[in-house]
Amino acid sequence: MTAFHTAHATLAPLASEGGEHGGEHDSLNPYLTGGGALFVLLLLLWITTRFNRDR
Repeated sequence: MTAFHTAHATLAPLASEGGEHGGEHDSLNPYLTGGGALFVLLLLLWITTRFNRDR
């Protein structure tokens, strides 16, 4: 448990600092990200069904 407390004591101040990258960057568009993920998964499904003609 001592290692956990030491790691927590070291990392907690780093996580709480508002620094230069503290949430001030432009976020990814969730609709674009989700749409892209859906497109990739549907493309992989289509490719898989094209190669699996033995069913």
